[in-house]
Amino acid sequence: MLWLGVAYLGALGALFITSLWGQNAFTGEVERTWTLDNFRTLLDVDVYRVITLRTLAIALTVTVVDAVVAIPIALFMAKVASSRLKGILLVAVLTPLWASYLVKAYAWRGMLSENGLVSWLARPFGLDTPGYGVVATTLTLAYLWMPYMILPIFASLERLPDSLLEASADLGARSVETLRRVVLPVMFPGLVAGSIFTFSLTLGDYITVRIVGGASQMLGNVVYDNVGAANNLPFAAAMATVPVVIILVYLALVRRTGALENL
Repeated sequence: MLWLGVAYLGALGALFITSLWGQNAFTGEVERTWTLDNFRTLLDVDVYRVITLRTLAIALTVTVVDAVVAIPIALFMAKVASSRLKGILLVAVLTPLWASYLVKAYAWRGMLSENGLVSWLARPFGLDTPGYGVVATTLTLAYLWMPYMILPIFASLERLPDSLLEASADLGARSVETLRRVVLPVMFPGLVAGSIFTFSLTLGDYITVRIVGGASQMLGNVVYDNVGAANNLPFAAAMATVPVVIILVYLALVRRTGALENL
């Protein structure tokens, strides 16, 4: 584990150092001279601020959507379903993880197309498919990361003794009060763990937005474009530090809740 930590921190250090280099405007070669020009560009150019805010909004929305869907599923699996049904549901949750990322993303591209499944289901109600863009990206990412939210919440609820639920009912607590005072405190660490997965994975994604995002851009594919087509490694490194900083801030906020100590 120590060498993994050293390798990870070393990679982050190399990333930060590279972000402080420049690029020769004529030859395109990396110039190993210290400069903050890359970060000035991130702050001064409006498009990069818009992309950062869009990526952050998508990551937060995906996390909220996954939490709203995952909580009742995990609660049913942990406390309502029989042992046999629980096993079936666990397999159903895990099965999408065995399928290719690209297969699932392109399946959503087909469903969200003009003549896809979503359009066919919505047409009788006078609605239409959202098409490709921010909404499609959010839906696809929410589906892709859903198991990472369900499983930690389910694991947390599995540790909740049934006797506590029975005691709450015996004391006259209603279902909503039991959910708030008994279930939620036990479930919260799992919810936090799931949110770290969904939030961080969305911040770093660069493939889904290319498949279903239309003209929309996120931080990940801007980094990818600057590594590839633009061949501007210093600026790509500077852009890559943005999600790293956002994640560090998110983890700091989560740590203040005390949930990390109970994972």
